[in-house]
Amino acid sequence: MSQSKSSFPPDFSGLSRTEWLSALRKIGNDTGFAEPLGAAHAAIFVEDGDTLLVNFETMPGIEALSPSRTPFGFEMTGSLGWSSLSVLAHRDTWFRDPRIFAFFDHLQDDGFFDDFENVIFYGAGPCGYAAGAYSVASPGARVLMLQPQATLDPRVTEWDDRFTELRRLNFTSRYGYAPDMIDAAQQAYVLYDPRERLDAMHSALFEKRNVTRLRLPFMGGALQSDLMALDLLPSIVQAVAEDRLDTRSFAQMMRARRDHPPYLRKLLARLDADDRKELARMLCSNVVSRMHAPRFRRRLAELEAEDDQP
Repeated sequence: MSQSKSSFPPDFSGLSRTEWLSALRKIGNDTGFAEPLGAAHAAIFVEDGDTLLVNFETMPGIEALSPSRTPFGFEMTGSLGWSSLSVLAHRDTWFRDPRIFAFFDHLQDDGFFDDFENVIFYGAGPCGYAAGAYSVASPGARVLMLQPQATLDPRVTEWDDRFTELRRLNFTSRYGYAPDMIDAAQQAYVLYDPRERLDAMHSALFEKRNVTRLRLPFMGGALQSDLMALDLLPSIVQAVAEDRLDTRSFAQMMRARRDHPPYLRKLLARLDADDRKELARMLCSNVVSRMHAPRFRRRLAELEAEDDQP
């Protein structure tokens, strides 16, 4: 099944898991390459333009985030004419596998990344860890990480109790500590919510001369899905590729949160928890003036009733 521009990215929604994986492999074989990396991982390369997006994703993550079950790299390939290298995992593995080490060694030795004018590594959470860790294979690349972990090595991050069952993974061998692996990057970006304590602590470990840390307060612990819902993630990745993502441009893009109900609900919950009644009233008044928001209308009525009490 060769892919024309008009049919790419394809829709995989009607396929079984086996058919889906087979279709992904066929696309890779037809347009670049498809390489299994052991039982838990695979790499699909789609060759097109001279910008390459190296994205790390899990199969469950793709199924949860994309109605068409399309890897994010395919989406960028279809909309911008980029090339994409999708490194996929069947579950959260943090991509800690000697086969993946050997795969990126081979790409580097073959000068694979040298064929592209721009290379961007992208991932979120465990995949954000991988984007940072493997970016060292392409010196001068740009890296975008959403709430990444720096490592799960308990000697470094024993305070993170979310993934204790995965501490048996080896984070001290090659491509191990993500903050060290981004030293060769041209620029790296870490997006995180400072109110998510553990995400913020990992973010602090990435504080480097070539790292820009961008804060998303009140966005919570699922940044990738929220940025996709806001249709902002492709624009952010494109801004990274074009060296125009900075604090000001990021803030301008994030104004879209003003119309994002999950963000507004988190903000209201925080204001209520802090007993900031006047700010909560102003928020509710603003939201109901622009949107159909029954929860905010009810809360506004409650706050106004409290104001009227003697």
